Amino acid sequence: MLKGMVSLVTGGASGLGKATVETLAKLGGKVVILDIQGTRAEIVAKSIGENVLVSTGCVTSEADVKKALDLAKTKFGRLDNLVNCAGYSMSHQTYNFHKDKCVDLDHFEKCINVNTVGTFNTIRLAAGLMGKNKPSESGQRGVIVNTASTIAMEGDIGQAAYAASTAAVIGMTLPIARDLASQGIRVMTIAPGIFETPLVSYLPEKMIEFIKRMTPFPSRLGKPEEFAHLVTSIIENPMLNGEVIRIDGAQRWFPL
Repeated sequence: MLKGMVSLVTGGASGLGKATVETLAKLGGKVVILDIQGTRAEIVAKSIGENVLVSTGCVTSEADVKKALDLAKTKFGRLDNLVNCAGYSMSHQTYNFHKDKCVDLDHFEKCINVNTVGTFNTIRLAAGLMGKNKPSESGQRGVIVNTASTIAMEGDIGQAAYAASTAAVIGMTLPIARDLASQGIRVMTIAPGIFETPLVSYLPEKMIEFIKRMTPFPSRLGKPEEFAHLVTSIIENPMLNGEVIRIDGAQRWFPL
């Protein structure tokens, strides 16, 4: 089913996005990567082949997203799937009482801009291109898969900004699915637990081991290819729509 499909993957230069690009291409799909890490994205594309193209830019920029969509249309003729993997993570407590100082508002705003505004920006622009597709036998014209986080439901100390930004992605999933239903465009969101990606590289080894211990099974961090597998499952299953799926090995956060 995925063979010949055209996908736009944001944040495709590393982590979950990179694994998604590799998986979609391996299954016969064509992919455009939209990422601010242009050089790294080019390396990914070159390692895969001619069916992966790169558009350097930021998900919060209307012009950058339109450029990526134009590339998909010009080179591949259409857009079937949008997979939003671009993200920004930071950890700052709301107020540091030892220093008698609150967190800089810029940190909170960046999380919201990249994770929430960026996700909505790509959705609203990609939907127009998908809506021009000839519907399948079931009436489907496209699939949108967003990335949130289990932190949206169980954020810990210092995670207010990331929790708020990804909770907003979860909150917009059903309304947008209903908005786009008339055109046969499905909208889903994946909420990963802690995965082996650059977003968690700042965590100390002791914290990583703690996370593994509190994950019932399998007791480890998630692998990016497991996230990518879920993306393909969502694309292939036409009844999945307007829902959020956790992928976390039954991991739950507890106050530290």
